Amino acid sequence: MSQAFDYDVAYSRNIGWVTEEEQQTLKSKRIAIAGMGGVGGEHLLTLIRLGITKFNLSDFDEFGCENTNRQAGANIHTYDRKKLDTMVEMALSINPELEINTFPDGIDENNTAEFLKDVDCYVDSLDFFALEARKRVFSLCEAKRIPATTAAPIGMGTAFLNFLPDGMTFEEYFRFEGYSENEQYLKFFLGLTPAALQQAYLVDPSRLDLANKKGPSTIIGCKLAAGVAASNVAKILLNRGQVITIPWGMHFDAYTNQFKKTWRPGGGNNFFQKLAFKIAKNKMGI
Repeated sequence: MSQAFDYDVAYSRNIGWVTEEEQQTLKSKRIAIAGMGGVGGEHLLTLIRLGITKFNLSDFDEFGCENTNRQAGANIHTYDRKKLDTMVEMALSINPELEINTFPDGIDENNTAEFLKDVDCYVDSLDFFALEARKRVFSLCEAKRIPATTAAPIGMGTAFLNFLPDGMTFEEYFRFEGYSENEQYLKFFLGLTPAALQQAYLVDPSRLDLANKKGPSTIIGCKLAAGVAASNVAKILLNRGQVITIPWGMHFDAYTNQFKKTWRPGGGNNFFQKLAFKIAKNKMGI
């Protein structure tokens, strides 16, 4: 027996963890997600099942076989197909009433303002190495007073940071200005995961290849990141519960069974961050 889609029925099992009124609030909100790859695809599907119905989505890339280990939309039927098209199809198969604005050429200086138009929260899912686009989006979020969250898949865990209006800015936390491209990648990584819980089981550090902009990843990290991002988005949108914001952050690692709450006052200017940067830079020969 076929059933027609009904929002109230589809999300009725959320009620109890959120009220019926809160579910309707989530339904009315718009989320921007830049990147539909490993973590972006998982963020999208998780937020849809939470009950969000409005999205601005961007990606210019196609799926390939190398994406199979971690990306929700990657399978033998989608290789060489646009990630954005694939994920929109998957999204509409969950909720056919979604309102989705697409940005198939990715995010650049000409369309970032439109990408963030009418957005209630930004969820960062850009490729790790897309730093210029990331800096541009976060800067405009700050100007528009849009909350922004980053839940990054780190090994078999996730590290996350929230940037809220009136708080420390993205640049103030990471302190990229004046550094080379590879130094900025290193500062971004160290800022995401100051607890470094994943170091205990990285068996082949050579797989972090800055020259070719590649690094190891797992589906475990992507799944955990999506859950953490969605729970923080819900708290932000519903104004419910404590939201940890930078210079505070969190890191949970399922492999080492550890959870750390991190604190880096001063961000990239913090003594311990500077020391970690110096040690890592020398070790990597940057």
